[in-house]
Amino acid sequence: MESFSFLLITLLFGSGSFLTMERGDVELLFHLLKYVIPSSGCILPKACPMTGYEDWYRVGSRCVKYFSNPLNFTAAEFSCRSKAPGGHLVSVHNSKAIGDVLCIVIKLNPGNLRIWIGGFELFQSGQFIWTDGSSWNYQIWTPGEPNHIFSYREDCVEMNWNHVGKWNDDACYVKKNYMCAFKVMTALIQT
Repeated sequence: MESFSFLLITLLFGSGSFLTMERGDVELLFHLLKYVIPSSGCILPKACPMTGYEDWYRVGSRCVKYFSNPLNFTAAEFSCRSKAPGGHLVSVHNSKAIGDVLCIVIKLNPGNLRIWIGGFELFQSGQFIWTDGSSWNYQIWTPGEPNHIFSYREDCVEMNWNHVGKWNDDACYVKKNYMCAFKVMTALIQT
C-alpha cells in the first residue's frame, strides 16, 4: 500500500490538484493516508469506556456505533435515540473524526460505505444543522454538493456517496446504514 500512497501523492502534486484543495481536503487526505489507506490497516478507535457500550467506539468525546440495518433518515435518528442515553445520528466536527468514522465503516461493511450522519438542512434554507444540537462548525462536501440535483427534498446528509469521506445531500426517505453517537458525559449523568 505504500506504493498506492506514493502514487496518490505523485498524481496530486504532479497534476497541480493539490493547489486547488481546500484546507479540510488536505487534512482529510493526510488523515486518510495515515490511518485509512490501506483499509485493512486502518486503526479502529478505542472501545467506548462506558459499561454496556463496549461494542461502541470512542471518537473524540463521543461513543459511536455503526448499524447495518438500512433506515430512512428520520427512522435512523429515532433508532439512535433508543440505543443510548442522549443518542443521535453522529455529528462530525473535524478530519480526525471523519477518518475514525470512515475506518469503522470500512472495517465493518467495506461493501457499502454510504451512511446517514446527523446533518440536515433546515427548511430548505441552505443552512445545515446537526440532530444533536452541536455547532455546524465543520463540513466536507463532495465537490458540487449540496445541490438538490434529483429533487428539492435532498435535505439530509450522507457520507461516502461519491467521494470516500465526503458528504452529499440526499432525499431523507432513502434507506441507508447509519452511525449513532452519544456524549460520554451524557451517559454518565443519565445512568
